[in-house]
Amino acid sequence: MAKQKRETFNDFGLGEKSSSVGYRALNKDGSFNIEKINIPFFERLNFFHSLVTMKWSHFFLFVLLVYLVVNIIFASIYSFIGVEKLTGTKGISALDQFMEAFFFSAQTITTLGYGRIAPLGLSANIVAAIESLLGLLFFALATGLLYGRFSKPISKIKYSEKAVIAPYLKINGFMFRIVNPQRNQLLDVEINVSVSMKRKGTNLRNFHILQLEREKVRFFPSLWTVVHPINDKSPLFGLSEADYFKKDFEFIAMLKAFDESSGQMVYSRSSYKPNEIEWGQKFIYAAKRSKGKTFIDVSKINETSKVVLN
Repeated sequence: MAKQKRETFNDFGLGEKSSSVGYRALNKDGSFNIEKINIPFFERLNFFHSLVTMKWSHFFLFVLLVYLVVNIIFASIYSFIGVEKLTGTKGISALDQFMEAFFFSAQTITTLGYGRIAPLGLSANIVAAIESLLGLLFFALATGLLYGRFSKPISKIKYSEKAVIAPYLKINGFMFRIVNPQRNQLLDVEINVSVSMKRKGTNLRNFHILQLEREKVRFFPSLWTVVHPINDKSPLFGLSEADYFKKDFEFIAMLKAFDESSGQMVYSRSSYKPNEIEWGQKFIYAAKRSKGKTFIDVSKINETSKVVLN
């Protein structure tokens, strides 16, 4: 086995002090368990980021609400200057007139214009011209956001729910599994695993980059069992399961790969705490060959069997 070098860093940008046992810097879904508070509203405001990263259902709801609100505002303006300034209106009641003004606004903002209702007079034409301009800007912005959401590279790497301490060669190893459940091909996949632990007698934490059996693969069509050999160069060497809890371990995995579909780099991350590590277990084989093909049963990514540790 090639000689391994142990690397230690004081911080990974996650903060080296934690006052509570069980603290988690990185959630299972890859989001950071860090919240910034007391920031002025306009300093933390970022419409583009929010609209590109929010759920699709929330995005379409937001677009619909903006569309309705803008049309209601312009319908109110048309009603205020008088619906008699809109030729072709037939509404008698105030509600009917407002609805006609609303649908005229919807036609104007989309530059559709069916022709039955048209602005009459300077004031109505000015409002209609302004609304047409805003409509062009609004739909151009919505189109850009829609494209940004579709073109944004998204990695849905699936991590095993548990990591294991299992036999590896003549020693033991820390292991977990990853798989790409989607059909897009990932190339030059590289993963880094680090561990955060509390220093003895203090709330400060040490960070170690773990040496892996394999840190990079050229192709990623199958399951990958990521292995850190626990040898005498490892920061995990000689530690028991109780030590993992005592030192409040947190294993952080960071993956990056080239997405062949989008032509961009994608990133993924997750973490494991001591209660998510099973000792004396190994992952079962999840591949089978049939009719000249290899089939990977992704549903078995979390399945393990009991073994005796070295």
